[in-house]
Amino acid sequence: MIIVTGGAGFIGANIVQRLNTAGISDILVVDDLADGHKAMNLAGCQIADYMDHEDFLRRIVARKDLGPKILGVLHQGACTVTTEWDGRLMMRLNYEFSRHLLHYCLDRRIPFIYASSASVYGAGREFRVAPECERPINVYAWSKLVFDQHVRRLMGSAGSQVVGLRYFNVYGPGEAHKGAMASVVWHFHNQLRQGEEVRLFDGSDGYGPGEQLRDFVHVDDVASVNLWFLEHGGRRGIFNLGTGQARSFNDVARAVIGWHGRGRIRYVPFPTTLAGSYQSYTQADLATLRLAGYQDGFIDIEEGVRAYLDVLKTQGR
Repeated sequence: MIIVTGGAGFIGANIVQRLNTAGISDILVVDDLADGHKAMNLAGCQIADYMDHEDFLRRIVARKDLGPKILGVLHQGACTVTTEWDGRLMMRLNYEFSRHLLHYCLDRRIPFIYASSASVYGAGREFRVAPECERPINVYAWSKLVFDQHVRRLMGSAGSQVVGLRYFNVYGPGEAHKGAMASVVWHFHNQLRQGEEVRLFDGSDGYGPGEQLRDFVHVDDVASVNLWFLEHGGRRGIFNLGTGQARSFNDVARAVIGWHGRGRIRYVPFPTTLAGSYQSYTQADLATLRLAGYQDGFIDIEEGVRAYLDVLKTQGR
């Protein structure tokens, strides 16, 4: 059995779909379905079982068996609302839950692959997996970094695989339920469905209007890297997961406008509420990922946007 926490969410559901494509359906999905819309991400998937995240945590803390032989845990569950400042909530969901699950897996020598975040780099200009590059600028990022630090302390003595993947800006099918936290591709697409304008932030941090740069990575690539590590159990460590190529928000907007065949860009004032807590530039350093042996290419923004919006069209969105 393979366990996918956050398995009804955006990235988790895409991983479940990829496992199904590989002929694997012995999957336990763990999630919080207070928002039942997420379940529709799994409507076409085959799984063996579902467990609420609170019930799952109770069993983990009590060290109870979760069923037949567990071949791996793909831990995607987290509070991903980067604008949330309730630190107790963040640490309970993103640190304490993860810590309990990590130690459960270490005790049983179960491969543990978890979602970290590129937000740990904060407003820095260098995106190497190294402590000197890590300067979180919100409590979400700090909660992710504290868990990475915990993992680092244990990595040398771990008797089984532990892998952390620092996701950059992920976009693709299955993110509609995320609302404001969905990717700019999703938001730009919906703005053009409702009107003629795509709205981008005006200049900030020395960047011109819409010229802020992010490393946008398609969710198919994220699923591919997760499964690659699951198949290569000898690899361990913390790795960046992006394309390695920063692209501007203008590039993304132009790709969405190109798919629609209409529309224009309008720049809006940069929100004062985001001052000091916004990443105007990210670009994954893939050196450690390549050194680990992952050599596949990544989908560029033009191809990724086209594929994503084609899927949304088939769904009537």
